[in-house]
Amino acid sequence: MENPFKKFFKPRVDYQPLIEVRVFKDAILHNLNEFKKQYPSLEFAPVIKSNAYGHGIVQVAEILEQYQNTLSVPRLHSGHLPQRGRREHEIPFFMVDSFYEALLLRRAGIKSKILMLGYNRIDQLVNPKLKNYAATIIDFSTLEEVVRKLKQPMVFHLKIDTGMHRQGLWGEEVNKAIVLIKSNPNFILEGLCSHLADADGETDVYTKKQIVLWNETAELFKKNFTGIEYFHLSATSGAYFSTDITANVARLGIGLYGFNISPHEKLNLKPALEMASVISSVKAIPAGEKIGYNITWQAERETKVATIPVGYNEGVDRRLSNKGFYKVNGKPCPVIGRVSMNISSVDITDAGNVKVGDEVIVFSKNSEDKNSIENVAKLCQTIPYEILVHIPQYLKRTLI
Repeated sequence: MENPFKKFFKPRVDYQPLIEVRVFKDAILHNLNEFKKQYPSLEFAPVIKSNAYGHGIVQVAEILEQYQNTLSVPRLHSGHLPQRGRREHEIPFFMVDSFYEALLLRRAGIKSKILMLGYNRIDQLVNPKLKNYAATIIDFSTLEEVVRKLKQPMVFHLKIDTGMHRQGLWGEEVNKAIVLIKSNPNFILEGLCSHLADADGETDVYTKKQIVLWNETAELFKKNFTGIEYFHLSATSGAYFSTDITANVARLGIGLYGFNISPHEKLNLKPALEMASVISSVKAIPAGEKIGYNITWQAERETKVATIPVGYNEGVDRRLSNKGFYKVNGKPCPVIGRVSMNISSVDITDAGNVKVGDEVIVFSKNSEDKNSIENVAKLCQTIPYEILVHIPQYLKRTLI
């Protein structure tokens, strides 16, 4: 007789992935606390949008929520902005871009407060089913529609355009918004926000211009809405200007993951990501032979070549062809030939005894290494953000 439960059971297959993205918990918490120490007047909201800049949105949220749950020391606030009994060094909220990302966190069991910073459809903005979250209103027409449709109390942040001119209320829209918000008691204005366009620039002229406009607007809203709890203008690099800004929160994005981008000061940050793979083949080729698509690299000597099962599908930028490095046996080995979709080749002639199955560090967490995210970004003439977010979401993230 056939087992009636057979269809409910599937054979278990043990699988060790060829690529592993390692995320270092201690580094993330170290970076968060470095900013807290440097800017004690601010609370920091971790930005975990875009798969936590490649580090894994759920994994990073779990690290931060566990950390958050260890904080239990009550404090009295002596600043001029309202605080509602929050705890010492508490994380005010996790920042995501979209309703989809917020839903991912809730389905993964994350209970911390979430702020959606980006554009969302009206039905998502006024969705009462998602608990303990706030949405950001990014333009006046959306505000009008939300105020018209809102039938029960919900929490929002309002974005002001102070000069970046991507999103936010601008000019006379600000005064109209105050009247509009007051017309619907269900609209709970919890926060006011904006964004600095050039906080990581070489000069601070434009930043200071934005700060003046922001401070004036913040004071206006404080007078009209005494219950506003959060004022946040700056992201990672803008924290440097915090003493000039009427704000109690800063959004911590790239700095959380260990990257200094401010030209004004450098904190003791630790990169929190490493990507590893394995040697998939080894062969020796004589001088004069060529490697890869379009035969762009030619051996000047007898060369020991290893292939690695990573390519631009796995987040290795194609611009690293004939320029990049991987670490094999602790030594930087040049990427030779074109980076392919799922394969890249490296010269391991000087790396000692290397065999199939040996570990390869594709992206190093040591900022001094030739294959650190920062140095990879320089070789590709781009920014670390781009390299990080192109690491595919499906790759296994392991918390270390």
